[in-house]
Amino acid sequence: MTLSFGVVLFILIKFAFPTILNSVEKRKNYIDESLLAAREAHEELLNVKKTGEEMMAATREEQAAMLRETAKLREKLFKEAQEDARKESERLIASARTQIEAEKKEALRQIRNEVATLSLNLTEKVLRDNLSNSEAQMSLINRLLDETDISIS
Repeated sequence: MTLSFGVVLFILIKFAFPTILNSVEKRKNYIDESLLAAREAHEELLNVKKTGEEMMAATREEQAAMLRETAKLREKLFKEAQEDARKESERLIASARTQIEAEKKEALRQIRNEVATLSLNLTEKVLRDNLSNSEAQMSLINRLLDETDISIS
C-alpha cells in the first residue's frame, strides 16, 4: 500500500501538480490583473468625478459672471431709459413753455388791439358829442394848430 501510495504520489507530483499549479498560477494572474483593472477603473472614475466637479464649478462661475453682467446691463439700460425720459420731459416742458409764451404774447396783442379799438370808438363818440357844432370844430382846429409848431420854410 505504501508502494501504491508512492506511485500515485509520484504520478500526481510529476503530472497533476504542475497542471494544477499552472491553473492556480493563471487564476492568480487573472485575479491580479482584474484587481489592477479595478484599481485603474476606480482611479479613472475618481478623475472623471474630479473633472466633473471642476466643470460644474467653472459652469457655476460662468453663470455667476453672466448674472453679474446681466445685472450691470439691466442697470445701464434702466439709467439710459431714465435719462432719455428726463431729456424728453425737459424737451416737452420747454416746448410747452414756448407755446405758452407765444399764446401769452398773442393774447396780449389781441387785448391791446381791443383796447385800441375801444379807445378809438370812445374817442370818436366823445369828439362827435364835443364837435357837434361848427364853432366847437373851429375852436379845436385852431387850438391844435397853435400846439403844433409849423415851420415855414
